[in-house]
Amino acid sequence: MQYETTLKKYLTALTHEGGSDLHLSAESRPTLRVDGSLVPMMNEPILTGADSEGFLKSITTPSQQEQFKIKQELDFSYQPPGGDRFRCNAFYQRGFVGIVMRRIPKDIRSIEELELPTILETFAHKSQGFFLVVGPVGQGKTTTLTALLDLINRERAAHILTIEDPIEYVHEPKQSLIDQREVGIDTKDFATALRGAFRQDIDVVLVGEMRGPETMAAAVTAAETGHLVFSTLHTNNAAQTIDRIIDTFPAEQQDQIRLQLSASLAGIFSQRLIPRISGGMVAAYELLISNKAVQNLIREGRTHEINTVIETGAEEGMISMERTLAELVAQGEITQQHAYEHSINPKILDRLI
Repeated sequence: MQYETTLKKYLTALTHEGGSDLHLSAESRPTLRVDGSLVPMMNEPILTGADSEGFLKSITTPSQQEQFKIKQELDFSYQPPGGDRFRCNAFYQRGFVGIVMRRIPKDIRSIEELELPTILETFAHKSQGFFLVVGPVGQGKTTTLTALLDLINRERAAHILTIEDPIEYVHEPKQSLIDQREVGIDTKDFATALRGAFRQDIDVVLVGEMRGPETMAAAVTAAETGHLVFSTLHTNNAAQTIDRIIDTFPAEQQDQIRLQLSASLAGIFSQRLIPRISGGMVAAYELLISNKAVQNLIREGRTHEINTVIETGAEEGMISMERTLAELVAQGEITQQHAYEHSINPKILDRLI
């Protein structure tokens, strides 16, 4: 099999179908994820273990291949000439190589084009603070943050640093100066790169993922000391996100991180991509905007009350997930079944639908 040529065919099909991921796994057909569902390429042969290994060798360097043998896991990026960029993960399953390739479109879409609330743009206009986009894997978190960074890039002269594993969207400098660092290539890890940012005259920093207390502490400190910090977490909503950050630290440090987080947090945006009745995906979301009430709840460890603040904070621009889901159902965008599947509090959704 001509692996580079065959892979190009698979990736072209993925792009043509508007899919998000390509799965290459031994003893299975190449499979696309389209609109949230897995679609096997029935006209293609079932892959062998030699095939999946051949695909990996065709898109990685010798040093990456050596790293994969040692760690048995590999995160990397791949971009064929003239094509979209892909975030890739290679792994072993039943002794064979498996690969998942997430498509990163070349064009960066705006908040409006993503059909997200325009109030999100206010967070790009802040000079400092800590803003998180959260949700399960594959819900468009990186795409949302990229839209905010691109807005900054288009509107003001700022020094933007991204720390990613691997680099996903590639930003072309417009009004801003942009440095993009990849973990494992340009820096040892997230925490090391974030500490270095304090000496690099940074205005805005994107941390691809909050990994461990060291990275979280450095991010919160950066936000406290005059930087605008964006990041992601794999959490379900704002209250859970705050608890996750605080619980990452030893008990003796949790009071301190509560104080720091209450002072530095700008907001938390949680999103889900839900199948649209007419085809494609549409975002449902929750937005917490930090105010004095939120700051007090974080300091006092009463995060369980944050959902109530969001429900009653519509005048300040806050948005609850249940209200968004109910509106999407009313507009005929999604089914009630999908709304309930993605609801965090079905009892509230009952009252709104």
